[in-house]
Amino acid sequence: MELDNCPKCGKLFAKNFREICPACIKEVDAQYMICADYLRKNRGSTIHELSEATEVSVPQITKFIREGRISLIGAPNLGYPCEVCGTLIRENNMCANCRARLLQDVNKNKGKLSKESESAPTSSMASYRIKDSLRDRN
Repeated sequence: MELDNCPKCGKLFAKNFREICPACIKEVDAQYMICADYLRKNRGSTIHELSEATEVSVPQITKFIREGRISLIGAPNLGYPCEVCGTLIRENNMCANCRARLLQDVNKNKGKLSKESESAPTSSMASYRIKDSLRDRN
């Protein structure tokens, strides 16, 4: 049995399939039930309205959505914040703009790396050039 401290409350507990202690699990499950009940009655609410009405934090609601406990299918206005810019999205971790910017940066850096590798001589070639220049001096 592996022991760990609960990241939410700091209590020592026997680690299980969830990373928090049983008391915090009950609290999170109660928060989920409150959110689910509110969404059944108010399908058109946003994540901020849900958070204000239930007093459950936006990151916790986002976690419910990512775990699949709260479905976005029946809630047309419900979305969660992009991890980079905070724009509300309905899928993935980043919005389309941030994803495009990331891909652009990756491609730009790939180009820089390939240009550097082409222009810089390899270590074996450099050693031959040094040997050749030393041989020419003699």
